[in-house]
Amino acid sequence: MPIRFVLALLVIVGTLAAFGGTVLATPMRGVTSTLFAIGHFHEIDSKTLSPSWQARINTKGESDVWMLQNTIAPGGSFGWHSHPGPSIVLVKSGALTLYRADDPTCTPEVVEAGSGFVDNGHDTHLVRNEGTVDAVVYVTSIVPRGAQRRIDEPQPSNCLSSVQ
Repeated sequence: MPIRFVLALLVIVGTLAAFGGTVLATPMRGVTSTLFAIGHFHEIDSKTLSPSWQARINTKGESDVWMLQNTIAPGGSFGWHSHPGPSIVLVKSGALTLYRADDPTCTPEVVEAGSGFVDNGHDTHLVRNEGTVDAVVYVTSIVPRGAQRRIDEPQPSNCLSSVQ
């Protein structure tokens, strides 16, 4: 039994040494974040219906709701990452370029000031400022209670040539 344990440990260490960081997330750079608040919620069950519009937020289990501001310098990037729950992202000024790992062509989507996008959670993506001025972004995220809001992800293979 101890020999199997030692062999298993050697295989794990050898595998980690062989990959030497190639599976690590791409680095975040040029981003300054200001956390406004984190609120703890029990289950959320909210819905609004009208003849021309509807919205629903429904969670099972306790949640943390994060509100923050991110300022991204020109050339700045969040690196490849995901979130364990949905995030609503509003671009106040500047513009962001969004790359989604589940897009086979990794086509960039530009999100201008006054617009935004919703990340449903568990979507690997990269957000970058490809403009010439700072981009200011507000984010509200709903995640499971106690979970990290951001999960570093490796660069997806379908985006190797288009996004560094």
